[in-house]
Amino acid sequence: MKFRIAMDSAGEFTQELRGREEYVLVPLTLSIGGEDIVDDGTVSQKELVRKIAESPSCPRTSCPSPEAYRAAYDCEADHIYGITISSNLSGSYQSAIIGKEMYLEDHPDARIHVFDSCSTSVGETILVLKIKELEERGLPFEDIVREVEALSAEKSTTFVLDNLETLRKNGRLSRMKALAAQVLKIKPICAGTKEGEIVQIDQARGINKALVKMVQYVVDHTMNSENKILAISFVNCAERAVMVRDALLERMKVREVLMLEMGGLSTTYANDGGIIVVI
Repeated sequence: MKFRIAMDSAGEFTQELRGREEYVLVPLTLSIGGEDIVDDGTVSQKELVRKIAESPSCPRTSCPSPEAYRAAYDCEADHIYGITISSNLSGSYQSAIIGKEMYLEDHPDARIHVFDSCSTSVGETILVLKIKELEERGLPFEDIVREVEALSAEKSTTFVLDNLETLRKNGRLSRMKALAAQVLKIKPICAGTKEGEIVQIDQARGINKALVKMVQYVVDHTMNSENKILAISFVNCAERAVMVRDALLERMKVREVLMLEMGGLSTTYANDGGIIVVI
């Protein structure tokens, strides 16, 4: 059976999957300092971090159009899947659904399903890898959808922000609070809810203490870790990401470890030094 996965650019494909016809990136558009950047997977993370830092205004993003998704679905595959960032964070999921309906108008017998990842970044990537695994095992379409939906509901997303400028620029953190956080080196620890919303679960004074708290939170809230992929994405802080990985592996066994630089969309919001952990 042939398959295709169309994932929006809030997620990241592994190097192994990039450029293969089964895996299509549907780009969002990043607007930074008056410049529109198509997030097609070629954007330099370091250059993006520089542009964000230099821009006096908050970066903005635009989701892909339904037509972009419809085009991504257009193939000879037997099974077609869409994967998007949380529908509570972007309109990308709704566009993907409308694109699916458009595609079905011309291909009424197509087997196509769109997953709301209720996450972002590597939270989408692990769904890609699960679909790939199940397709290679030859499971029926309905079984694959059921298993991937179950994984999407079970996984957890946790992250730490080191740079709070994007939060300040978009009004989620006042200038006074941002200044206080900078002076006191307060770092928020956040998590995604099962519905894909973001909540702050704790904070710490200094990035290292924040990472220690995040690691402990992940350990405390993960069941059956030995059957799961530990996925970590990061912005311009590979050594820090390795430290988080090693700290987690000291406390839990996992099936596999995945580490990726964040793509353009996630970099825009996590900003310099941000780390996301999904398991």
